[in-house]
Amino acid sequence: MKTQDRSLDEDSRAMADLGEITDWTRIAGPDDDESGPHVVTALVQRVMAETTWKPWPLEPGEEIGAEMASWGFTTPRGTTMIVFNGLAFSDCPDSGWSAYEIGLDDIAAAEAGLDAHWPDHLALAQQHWGAPDYVGDDSSPTFEDDWAPGAGVGRRHLAVWLRPGAQYHLYSNKPAKDPLTAAVGVNYSVYID
Repeated sequence: MKTQDRSLDEDSRAMADLGEITDWTRIAGPDDDESGPHVVTALVQRVMAETTWKPWPLEPGEEIGAEMASWGFTTPRGTTMIVFNGLAFSDCPDSGWSAYEIGLDDIAAAEAGLDAHWPDHLALAQQHWGAPDYVGDDSSPTFEDDWAPGAGVGRRHLAVWLRPGAQYHLYSNKPAKDPLTAAVGVNYSVYID
């Protein structure tokens, strides 16, 4: 197993960006499987109307594909955000702890790494988002359904913050042997209602 352990500076900036949005209801899009230029254009317009985020520009001759359902944005803090009608997350590959190339004999070490680094991520999220509405981990026999049915499936840790029109989830992946988990880390996403 290999690990990377980097500062949380990128995550701190991204969490601050997400924390500035107090109401996600006007950013939310239709809860369907639609895609294409009309979906992306409407999404970009909603995000621009409610945030200071700048959409990625189209290159000359570039068109929005029929399969596209999301778009990227850059925040004033330099964070890259990916937004769908019902989901938003930051792209911070150089922030925090992660393990990768996990082997069958590395599960316990990956779990220990997550347990050791979870408190720092949780403290950072609380700094930006306040006290969570829920915090749990897989040591509870009912963890998978404690927050909501299936919310803890595939997770080792989970914390949730409620906002108008959204839930912020901070979580770690649960390492498993079958199928073998290739990588784990602490992540966060905004589930937009």
